[in-house]
Amino acid sequence: MKQKEKLRAVELRKKGKSYSEILKKISVCKSTLSLWLRDVELTSKQLDDLYKRGRERCRYNGAKANQQKRIERTKLIIEEAKKESRILFKNPLFLSGLMLYWAEGTKKGEVVDFSNSDPEMIKLMMKWFRSICKVPEEKFKINLYIHELHCRKDIEKYWSSITKVPLSQFHKTQIKSTTLKHRKNPLYDGTCSVRIYNKDLFRKIKGWRIGVLKKIDR
Repeated sequence: MKQKEKLRAVELRKKGKSYSEILKKISVCKSTLSLWLRDVELTSKQLDDLYKRGRERCRYNGAKANQQKRIERTKLIIEEAKKESRILFKNPLFLSGLMLYWAEGTKKGEVVDFSNSDPEMIKLMMKWFRSICKVPEEKFKINLYIHELHCRKDIEKYWSSITKVPLSQFHKTQIKSTTLKHRKNPLYDGTCSVRIYNKDLFRKIKGWRIGVLKKIDR
């Protein structure tokens, strides 16, 4: 029986199979397999193929491990945020900002992004981000979207004064062309998008929302 297994192992090795691949087909210990295959030489191509497959397997295993860590971390952040929401529930700023983000903020892509054309809403959300979310000043990124009829030279300075974010943290303003010849709303100053690239904060906001919903439903 062992001789038959040995011949099968040698045959598989000559085809360029790795030890782990052979062990899946033949039930022997690794030391025995090494002894059987010590005189089997692989071609340069077979060695290259084994090396590539090994690297791909390592990358796959690494990616799976990182994915599992990310899932566990996300669950932990959300659970902690749900508990935290019970304490913050009585804070008017916490609730108003959370409700506004819930209505107008981004819920996908794990990027925190709030857009609005009302400067008072933007001011409130900036206060929420700073006081409740504890976002560091350098993490704020501003995107402006405006129709060409409403565009003016100082539009970025205007929104910088509203958000208190320096112009160096503004992305290029997106100007949309239009066929209209007259401004419909002379008070319109475009849409301001406040973006924060922080996955943990995105998850925390999600946890706050879940926590508040549970408290309201009681």
